[in-house]
Amino acid sequence: MDKLDVVTSIFNSAKQLTFNNYSRIILMSDCHRGNGSWTDNFLKNRNIFIGALTYYYKNNYTYIELGDGDELWENTQLSDIMSVHKDTFSLLSKFHDKGRFYMLYGNHDIEKKDFNFVKKNLGRFFNQREEEFSSIFESLEIHEGLVLRHEVTNDKILLIHGHQVNTLNSDLWWLGKLLVKNLWKPLESLGVNDPTSAAKNYQVKISVAKQLTDWVIKEKHILIAGHNHKPSFPEVGQPPYFNDGSCIHPRCITGIEISDGSICLVKWSVKTREDGTLYIDRDILGGPRKLNDYFLSLKNINN
Repeated sequence: MDKLDVVTSIFNSAKQLTFNNYSRIILMSDCHRGNGSWTDNFLKNRNIFIGALTYYYKNNYTYIELGDGDELWENTQLSDIMSVHKDTFSLLSKFHDKGRFYMLYGNHDIEKKDFNFVKKNLGRFFNQREEEFSSIFESLEIHEGLVLRHEVTNDKILLIHGHQVNTLNSDLWWLGKLLVKNLWKPLESLGVNDPTSAAKNYQVKISVAKQLTDWVIKEKHILIAGHNHKPSFPEVGQPPYFNDGSCIHPRCITGIEISDGSICLVKWSVKTREDGTLYIDRDILGGPRKLNDYFLSLKNINN
């Protein structure tokens, strides 16, 4: 099947979430939470992530994670990741308890598409203090894609990870995992970048972005993805393919906010006050722009 047809199939079968101009949604991806070792790329930005998510929780946002939340190509046990990052998972569970948490799987955590894997590994967590298993993400569904549908205009936004347009990371994901775990992970310590990675290979980055943009032009729907770690925020009139970037940028994390009928690209990072104290703050990198302007502009985009 053609890769664009694969994306269309996901769009047609995805769970739909209604939203309106009062909804608040934060989209992030590619946390690649690890086991706390030197290969754990999330570790250096963990406090930034917790600071950002605490803000979004207090301000009534729904958190949608667009895949590769956990690094399961380099780590075999999700329980090890959850133990190291228990503060992060505790915060995510608070979103879940309020009905404000949705998770997609990507290529690096594709095991989450297996219901039994999710039930066994995310449905409960071993509480070392109480020496017993505790429920943490009860009845959590993991999605390949989600569709945001405006409850008034019926306009739709497709949310996917984005690996689906890359053969090695979709059809041959098992081979990619094998190569990362046994070849590129050891070489990474020597400074060698994985040439198959959409995050580290420029040509792969461009290819993924182009194919997802082609889908937007063909199907005339907004699409928001992650995967290639390259933030993208088009202007009104351009094909509305957005990318939320990642949570493992050097010294910052990025995400896409939808609120008050608008969309914007944001960055969270550590800053220093004049007295030398550190704090976590948010900057706007793109937007805000009215979503309705993008919906209207799609009518003028030619195939």
